[in-house]
Amino acid sequence: MAGSSASPPVLGRCTAGITTVDQNSEAAISIVHQDIIETHILTRLDGPTLSSASCASAHLNALASQENLWTNICLSTWPSIASPRVSHVFSKFHQSSRSFFSDAFPLAIEPATLGDSSENPNLPSELISAVDVYYKKELIFSKVVETETVSAWFNSSPFRVDLLDPKEAVSTRIPNPDKDDTYRDLEEDMELSWIMIDPIGKRAMNLSSQRPVTVHRHWLSGEVQVKFASVIAGGGIGAATEWVQCEVVVTCGGSAGGEMHVREVSLQLEDMDGMYLSGKDSLGILKRGLEGKRGKGKRREMERKKEVEDFLERKRGRTERRMKREGTLDMLCVAFGVLAFVSSALFFF
Repeated sequence: MAGSSASPPVLGRCTAGITTVDQNSEAAISIVHQDIIETHILTRLDGPTLSSASCASAHLNALASQENLWTNICLSTWPSIASPRVSHVFSKFHQSSRSFFSDAFPLAIEPATLGDSSENPNLPSELISAVDVYYKKELIFSKVVETETVSAWFNSSPFRVDLLDPKEAVSTRIPNPDKDDTYRDLEEDMELSWIMIDPIGKRAMNLSSQRPVTVHRHWLSGEVQVKFASVIAGGGIGAATEWVQCEVVVTCGGSAGGEMHVREVSLQLEDMDGMYLSGKDSLGILKRGLEGKRGKGKRREMERKKEVEDFLERKRGRTERRMKREGTLDMLCVAFGVLAFVSSALFFF
């Protein structure tokens, strides 16, 4: 019958490809009981979705800003941060867990312009690495490592963070890769997150691609090396470091039971000349990344993989040009030596 039922509230309309939200949308959301939203809706969302929901209305923003929601999301996304040390650090962030998630989620990073690292006295005195490795959605490795950055040894040595001692090994359910299918599984089903935290500056960033960029077996040891990587802007310490690759390598070896053991998880920074950077230079680049602006939206894995491929292509081009220059110099040296020998022979005879 006409007028027997009310029309449903209009939440939005689309005009010329632009979606608009009516002013009544907030009222429509508010008719849902708050306990239902808090308990049965918001707790089921992941971080990006919860962040998007908080932008829908002032009411949802208030509900989605609760600290316990973001703490649970951070802990479920990165189990390593349950460490008392890391929990204490990110509790000091501006908005605690929400700020930590915003920093650590894999977003595009625009490094801050801070000048040469050697001229910057405010470098982090300590870095914390929180690392989680998954295989087929199952956590196989999780660890937190603290790295001091003020000693002369750190500044002058190649920057490298190792999570396992040489005699350590972590058992997994990964089958020994005796066929191509296993390599394909590793490339598709292994995931890694490496969050670098500055506890003094209260900032964090994720240095790893979520999935591997390469998987190969070492020709001598037979160990399988799964490489994760991301490319960040260098600058400030020479043209060779215009771009820097953050290289994370997970090394797995076979066991008597036919399954793989994780024997090494390490991080290094490599420039476009193929040289691993020192602690001092790496620290300057990491600080710029930590203090840089975060882009919008999750960076897709295909984009990260393409960035690494582009980096390697540029590195190959640089290497080829250097070899040509060195070859030309060698030829000139040989020609000069022959000319000198002939001139001497003519002089004496």
